[in-house]
Amino acid sequence: MKAYFIRRLLLIPPTLIGITLLVFVVTRFMPGGPMERELQRMATQGADGGRSKADRTGSGLSEDQLEELEEQFGYDKSIPHAYLQWLGVLPREAEISKGEFGGEAEERIGGAVDAENTVLLVLRVDGRLVSITRRGEKISSAVFVETGKPIADDGWKIRYESEADRKDRFSRRNGSDQDVPGYPPRAVVYKVKFAGVLQGDFGSSHTYGDRVTSMMASRVPVAAYFGLLSTLIVYGVCLPLGILKAIRHRTFVDSASSVLIFIGYAIPGFALGALMLVHLGARHGWFPLFGLTSPDFPDMTSWDQLKDLAHHTVLPLICYVAGGFAFLTLLMKNSLMDNMAADYVRTAVAKGVGFRGAVFGHAFRNSFIPIATSLGHLISVFVGGSMLIEQVFDIQGFGLLQYNAVIDRDVPLIMGTLTIAAFLMLLGNVLSDIIVAMVDPRIKFN
Repeated sequence: MKAYFIRRLLLIPPTLIGITLLVFVVTRFMPGGPMERELQRMATQGADGGRSKADRTGSGLSEDQLEELEEQFGYDKSIPHAYLQWLGVLPREAEISKGEFGGEAEERIGGAVDAENTVLLVLRVDGRLVSITRRGEKISSAVFVETGKPIADDGWKIRYESEADRKDRFSRRNGSDQDVPGYPPRAVVYKVKFAGVLQGDFGSSHTYGDRVTSMMASRVPVAAYFGLLSTLIVYGVCLPLGILKAIRHRTFVDSASSVLIFIGYAIPGFALGALMLVHLGARHGWFPLFGLTSPDFPDMTSWDQLKDLAHHTVLPLICYVAGGFAFLTLLMKNSLMDNMAADYVRTAVAKGVGFRGAVFGHAFRNSFIPIATSLGHLISVFVGGSMLIEQVFDIQGFGLLQYNAVIDRDVPLIMGTLTIAAFLMLLGNVLSDIIVAMVDPRIKFN
């Protein structure tokens, strides 16, 4: 069995790669992506630098500006290359500076510059002047003009972009049906860094500008808070209630409780929340209308903070747990009734075991096996939550973060939240199998 669980754990990384790669590809083709939004914003602001080249792009922006946007959002690379950069396997290019060969001759210390084969480039980071010389289509030297020191000694990389390379980039951006202009070759100076999932870096949000990891970390306590509370309430109520319904089958207790739990199951949590906000919050003023704490929460005493948090928690917590009662209660009831009718329970009763001992000593353990199959997924409470309930109550939880990421087409945030949620889901599947094997020793995994 140990070999089985090791194989299951080893399957998590390739499965996670498949999930994230699929979503990554979808985000590259979805309409209204980050680059399109940035183009609209810059066009609205009247960004018209490099108007001589802007006419060729049809976007109102110069090609230099478009290339900067592509590099910022990773659209200058192919999908496999960009995905491997996001994963942290391939390095990213940063602090990029460019210079074209074939410009007008420039004077520098020591004589004139051969403009055909040499370009003087100013680094955008610190303003230092770099002299780059080519031999054919290869860079032969790249030094700082002031010191003559090779730029590679300071960690800079350099590559040569031919006219064909630049034409190919234009065609990828604008489509092959447009006339491709001529381009001089150029040198591109940059630094490389590994910044991806393997380094614990999901990038920065395109919408908010904050680090994705810090944004997710700030929402985890809220998700864990409601997840743990709702789990304790649902399991603490449903298991005893399911046992009671099985023992009192077809009595008033069974029928009345079934009506109540199915009413809660039938009403969506967000709709129930809206009704409670209107009647219990706005009209009667018994509960707050939004948020998880009051504005003056930091100035309260510890006891007042606890009461304020509990006061804000009541309504959203009811919405979280209302729909979860029916499935778990009926699963417990039906499973227990099946086992109570089994031969081994009747045999135990015939041998003198009391009814209570037969139910809790024999039937309950086997009845708990179907419920144990879902216990491993409780680990997902740390990134759980309902985006609709959080939207109704204005709670800044993980579900609302995922919802806003999709609405805003925020690719780094979408990929970050998806990766964590998918990883916990896969890990929960393995934990569920482990729990089932612990509950029922008869189960063997090969």
